[in-house]
Amino acid sequence: MNIGVLGGTFDPIHIGHLVVGEEARMKLGLSEILFVPAGQPWLKQDRDITPAAHRVEMVRRAIADNPHFKLCTLEAERPGPSYTVNTLTLLQKQLGSQASLFFILGRDTLAELPLWKEPQRVIQLCRLVVPPRLGSRDLKHLGKAIPGLLERVIQLDMPVIGISSSEIRHRIAQGLPIRYLVPSVVEEYITQQRIYPVSAR
Repeated sequence: MNIGVLGGTFDPIHIGHLVVGEEARMKLGLSEILFVPAGQPWLKQDRDITPAAHRVEMVRRAIADNPHFKLCTLEAERPGPSYTVNTLTLLQKQLGSQASLFFILGRDTLAELPLWKEPQRVIQLCRLVVPPRLGSRDLKHLGKAIPGLLERVIQLDMPVIGISSSEIRHRIAQGLPIRYLVPSVVEEYITQQRIYPVSAR
């Protein structure tokens, strides 16, 4: 049984996340995709993160109409910083030895892998699935930093999706529309809950 794991801050979740999840599921023959909102992303402690409860709810609403997408609140419910190695270890225990994990992450996140907790252990626990990104560097330098990494990376063949959560937050701050960038149910939730501040004019 092959399981995709799509972790992220999801602040907010957007169409790009959903497209990547579905492309990975179809191209790699994955049984399901687990969306794992981070609790306290340790690499983002220098900026304000929307409370986990809001980010979890946005993911829940965004994936509700896809039976192959599942919400995993493991990180959001765990106190302290979120470390991928801990999450993958717990998932492997929960799913059993018959499950193979495919961790889906962006190239910008992959570039930070040498900074992660126990990166060598991470690549033992899963295959890394990386969608394309405009202006990406090749991965050879990472192979030197983490021996064996390149053999564990699957480069996903799919269109480049040029959407980012930071750009969505910026558009909201500027009073610009985010329709078609996020699912309509997520846009409604953001509006109702007033999650992201609008800049004073």
